[in-house]
Amino acid sequence: MKKTFFIAMLLLSVTFAEAQLNFGIKAGYNSSLSFDNISSVQGGDYNLSNVKSELANGFHAGAFARIFFDKLYVEPELLYSMQKKEYEMTVQDAENQDVSVNELVNFNTIDIPILIGYKVLDLRLVNLRVFAGPKLRLNAGSEISFDNLTDGDGIDKEKLTGEFKNSQIGLEAGAGIDVLMLTLDFRFNLINDIYQATWETSPTTNTNFVISLGWKIF
Repeated sequence: MKKTFFIAMLLLSVTFAEAQLNFGIKAGYNSSLSFDNISSVQGGDYNLSNVKSELANGFHAGAFARIFFDKLYVEPELLYSMQKKEYEMTVQDAENQDVSVNELVNFNTIDIPILIGYKVLDLRLVNLRVFAGPKLRLNAGSEISFDNLTDGDGIDKEKLTGEFKNSQIGLEAGAGIDVLMLTLDFRFNLINDIYQATWETSPTTNTNFVISLGWKIF
C-alpha cells in the first residue's frame, strides 16, 4: 500500500514538474443578461436601457492559476463576487390595500470555479481557449433591503424575507483569448440563486454572462 502511494505521488510530481504553470489576478463584470433577456428584445419587451443597467450590475475580483499539459489545462480560481437583484411584489398593508414593494438583494459570495480548458489556437503572442467546469458558490454576507416600505404600512418584513443558502454548485463555460500577459474571458454560468424568495417554490436559476480581464503575473 505504501509502495503504491509512493509511486502515485512520484508520477504526480513528475507530471506537474513537466507542466507549465501560470498564476495571475483578474477582475470583471457579472451581468444578469441571460438568453431569456436577449430573446425578449425581438418582442419589444427589452430595450437598450435594460441592457446597459444589467451589464454593469455586478463585479468580481480574485486570483487564478493555470496548469498546462500541452494544449490542455486546468484552471482553479478564487473570486470575491458582488451582484444585485431586485424583486418586485405587491402585498397588502394593515388596511388591506395593495402596496408595491421592491426587495433588493445584495449578493456577496466567494466563487470557486474549477475549469478544464483547451487551446484551440496556440501562437507565440496570442492564443484562443475554450473551457468548462463546475463552480462552487459560498455565501459571504449577502443582505436584503426593502424599498417603498415603511413602518406605517403595518407589513412584517420578516414574512417577506426569504432564506439564504450557505452554498450552491453550478456550471460555467466559455471562451478566452490571451495576448502576451493579458487574458480576457467571456463566460456563461448556470447556477441556482443562493437566495430563496418566500413566494418561490424552487430556487431561481441564475443564468448570466461574465466578462473578466486578467493579468498573468508569471
